Amino acid sequence: MCYFTDKDYVKKLKGQFTDDELKRVAKVVFKRALKLQIGCGTEPTLYKNLDELVKLAKQYNVPYISLTTNANLLNYQSVEKLVKAGLDEFTISLHGVKKESYEYFMGKANYEKFHQVFDSFKLLKKKYNFKVRINYTFNKDNFDELQDLFTYFDGKSFDYLQIRPIQNLGDTAYNDFDISTLKNKYPTVFKNLKASCEANHIVLMAPKSISQMKETNTASYLYRYTYCYVSPQAFWRSDFNWKKETFDEYSKRVGWSKEIISNIFKDKTALETTPNKLNYGIE
Repeated sequence: MCYFTDKDYVKKLKGQFTDDELKRVAKVVFKRALKLQIGCGTEPTLYKNLDELVKLAKQYNVPYISLTTNANLLNYQSVEKLVKAGLDEFTISLHGVKKESYEYFMGKANYEKFHQVFDSFKLLKKKYNFKVRINYTFNKDNFDELQDLFTYFDGKSFDYLQIRPIQNLGDTAYNDFDISTLKNKYPTVFKNLKASCEANHIVLMAPKSISQMKETNTASYLYRYTYCYVSPQAFWRSDFNWKKETFDEYSKRVGWSKEIISNIFKDKTALETTPNKLNYGIE
């Protein structure tokens, strides 16, 4: 279900920031960031100096730093190293509760190794203040076992459970995007998950119904003003010369502030929206 199984997408994932380039990225945008999300559609733990990137963000006082990963390259030592560097949250991709489904949907990932990482989370939570979020993307083949999640995973090892439906991300290995058959099952599974999360003091992030997922996200027009994607191939907006100009210089050049203010007076129906942004309930 991931970008990494789209061969055309993977071909684009080339290059790596130099240390000087990372320092420039930090200087240009980190001081303005409310949150730094490391990794999404990539595997950031392949980068050897990940803890140094976290430290760099902390030097610029980024309030919240999160890492999205499949966790298979993590262990007790690397988790502790990242937490000590200042990482606030691990967002862990999990797309199968049981071994067979987990290893099928996670490709070359190892189920036993994955559980070892969660054992490390549980132990390290006794020493450090950090959060763990499970990000479960469901489809009609891995949905039913969601209600067994707390049979296989200790509620003391994570803090958030995020449930999201499969989305069309390109030519992925698994591409059955039809979840209409789950419509009647979903309320019961949601209810059971909510009860289990409450019993374990875990925050559940999930739409309350299948139909709610398809509703237009009326806040999505804020997306282009609050989200800045950075990679070796692209830096936010194509007309922003981040290596030579500051954000303030760019903002002045394109009239960024005026554009934001002008949107205050627009009707919501006239605002640009991002339709694939999901609607979550926080339980």
